Amino acid sequence: MDYPDKLVNLVAERSKDFQLEGFVAGQGPLQPKLMLVGEAPGRNEIVNHIPFSGAAGKELIQAMASIGLTRDNTYITSAVRSRPYKIVERVTKRTQEIEIVYPNRTPNKKEVLAHAPILDYELAAVQPKIIATLGNIGLQRLLGPKWQISERHGEVYRGPVLELSAEQNNYRISEKEYTIVPLFHPAAIFYNRSLSEKILADWLTLGNLLKKEEK
Repeated sequence: MDYPDKLVNLVAERSKDFQLEGFVAGQGPLQPKLMLVGEAPGRNEIVNHIPFSGAAGKELIQAMASIGLTRDNTYITSAVRSRPYKIVERVTKRTQEIEIVYPNRTPNKKEVLAHAPILDYELAAVQPKIIATLGNIGLQRLLGPKWQISERHGEVYRGPVLELSAEQNNYRISEKEYTIVPLFHPAAIFYNRSLSEKILADWLTLGNLLKKEEK
């Protein structure tokens, strides 16, 4: 998606004090079958500017294909559009020298708030009939901190979401209502294989909902 320069500059200014790098635009058609809201870009995405193009992306594309979705009919974005990183000193095994690395990390609440204007703009421009959130960050950006993916995954929510307030320092409840299905982040399977059946069931729930929407 092409964003207005004013919007990009606003988010850059709101983000200047955080450890964030790069910028990856959301991708996909307007009026898609589905909007996916993830967490934030990783190192691969910052280089190639393709959302979910790393290992988690492969899991995501497979899950999407299982219910007839592709990148061509799905709009993919995230709560934060820049890569959150941390600064870590470590000793190399080969040389025993100290090196500094910059691994990915989970975005914090202030960073999500800083990028809130982008997601609000995308919601207005894309007009998604159904939204699926991937993991806690996207879920809580739209529905608040009381929503935990471990407890609410696979539920179908219909109602308002959180959007940036007029003061731009907090959230307010939107007037528009949306249909949202919380899903586990595709990377969750790497850390907990026991989630596989729940993940499959949640995607089937989403697939059935999309079929009803098409009728």
